[in-house]
Amino acid sequence: MLVKRSLTAAASRPVALTIGNFDGVHRGHQAMLARLNEASDDLELPPAVLTFDPHPREFFTPDSAPPRLSTLRAKIDAFRAYGVDTVYIARFDQRLASLEPEAFIEQVLEVGLNARWVLVGDDFRFGRKRRGDLALLRSAARTFSVEAMSTVLVDGERVSSTAVREALARGDLRRATALLGRPYTLSGHVTHGDKRGRTLGFPTANIRLRRRPALGGIFAVRVHGASGVPLAGVASLGVRPTVASDGRALLEVFVFDFDASLYGRRITVEFLHKLRDEERFPDLDALTRRMHADVAEAREFFASAR
Repeated sequence: MLVKRSLTAAASRPVALTIGNFDGVHRGHQAMLARLNEASDDLELPPAVLTFDPHPREFFTPDSAPPRLSTLRAKIDAFRAYGVDTVYIARFDQRLASLEPEAFIEQVLEVGLNARWVLVGDDFRFGRKRRGDLALLRSAARTFSVEAMSTVLVDGERVSSTAVREALARGDLRRATALLGRPYTLSGHVTHGDKRGRTLGFPTANIRLRRRPALGGIFAVRVHGASGVPLAGVASLGVRPTVASDGRALLEVFVFDFDASLYGRRITVEFLHKLRDEERFPDLDALTRRMHADVAEAREFFASAR
């Protein structure tokens, strides 16, 4: 799969294209990627994706933008798994934001990406001040046909990145899993921490987060990448109010029955069940007692899930 960060040079061959932010690559996005592959086969055109980085809301309102559900790397991995031929990553900046919808169609979709078939969501908006919509896209397109993806519902609820964020924020991992089609995950490289967990009897693998996470608290988790098989554990995701004051979010994972070094290794953490919210304890002894209780509860969760 090719990953291209330029939209200025004409594509070497026509493509079937889908467009979106694809944050979380939830079941609605998955349906779009599946439809893209069907059309690609029917039309004998390579499947391509146009996505944006940063998210437009991070550009326009950085202080109030919602947390990301997935990193750019995670999105690219998902596109690869769906057999996408080429991913175009458009840098969302002032130049792109100020493009009139008609210019976006001509300069980006027709000349830049050589699109012959375009799939978008039925609520797709684009161009300066979000003036472009599905009707304008269809009327202005000269070299490509346009298809709108129908809304995907799960138990009567429209699948969207917003719905996933809301489920994660209230700790409803069962609902988030249903909307995503898989457990929610975070990935990253294990870094050195302050070693406090080890002194308390709970050595942790630490992943520093560049952005505010979509959820927080203490969780029963499954860890991939630490061993040849997934491993159970318990994770703390938050700002560690008892032992830290810098307000930086950190993911700490205590892997059950595992004592090998993970420093520098990239791991993926699946969030399966929320145990409790993060809280401040009066001292380290109280924190340690609560950690023992968390581990016991997480082990009980895994035992009951067998």
